[in-house]
Amino acid sequence: MCGNRVEELESRVKELEASVEGLTDELVECKVRLRELETAVDEDLGFVPEEPNSSVSPDEAQADTTNTEEDDGEDSTETGQSDIIVA
Repeated sequence: MCGNRVEELESRVKELEASVEGLTDELVECKVRLRELETAVDEDLGFVPEEPNSSVSPDEAQADTTNTEEDDGEDSTETGQSDIIVA
């Protein structure tokens, strides 16, 4: 009977892992879409940055969308000298 319980738990863990992976993918897609919408609204209102992504390198932007587990809600750069605050 103990072996059956282990199999049930392993099965449940696999289900939960699949759910977490699916939700993580959806979160990444939502973040990308939100950034696209924010950019479109900013452009419509005439707020065009002088240098696109001047405070975030392409590698950092990619890491931000793919590494959601370490996202603590604060945007930062490696140098820590950014004057731009993202809310």
